[in-house]
Amino acid sequence: MALTASTMLPVGTLAPDFHLPDVVTGETISLSTFADKKALLVIFLSRHCPFVQHIKWELAKLGKDYRDRNLGIVAISANDVTTHPDDAPELLKAFAQELDLSYPLLYDESQQSAKNFFAACTPDFFLFDSDRKLAYRGQLDDSRPKNDKPVTGADLRRAIEDVLRDRIITWEQKPSIGCNIKWKLGNEPAYYKVPAIAV
Repeated sequence: MALTASTMLPVGTLAPDFHLPDVVTGETISLSTFADKKALLVIFLSRHCPFVQHIKWELAKLGKDYRDRNLGIVAISANDVTTHPDDAPELLKAFAQELDLSYPLLYDESQQSAKNFFAACTPDFFLFDSDRKLAYRGQLDDSRPKNDKPVTGADLRRAIEDVLRDRIITWEQKPSIGCNIKWKLGNEPAYYKVPAIAV
């Protein structure tokens, strides 16, 4: 199983805009959709990736736990579905319904949003503050498939609480690790590093 890590986009980077369809409702979702939220969490994920499958119930629980808090959450899938048909919009819809996701799951056929966020892997997490400046990018927690550590969401939840309470994150942010985003042939960004083994 190949490992790809977050690019660790510089803290303070402004959130890029996006206009993408929700695979469940068909509604177009953008940065302004979350204008009334103090913080915004953007998650890049993939239905087929074993790293995402490993944490999928925690992803669902995050949405439910923060549904009544001042946090917007949105997930984006940008994989090339010609090479990875398990990430096609209709299957992403089934995935969202299986998890009963309380936040939108968007499909980016162009892959431009992934490039704009410098997303590299699935899962990849980006947490923005009230000014939509990047406050946290990194892992959900220390759990990985087969490492026997429990899925708790500890790192990401700690970051969310800090941002919601206007605390600057000074503790170490560890990169997220997962499957590489499946770029369309010829559409790979300059920061893309070919994994040793495709996942």
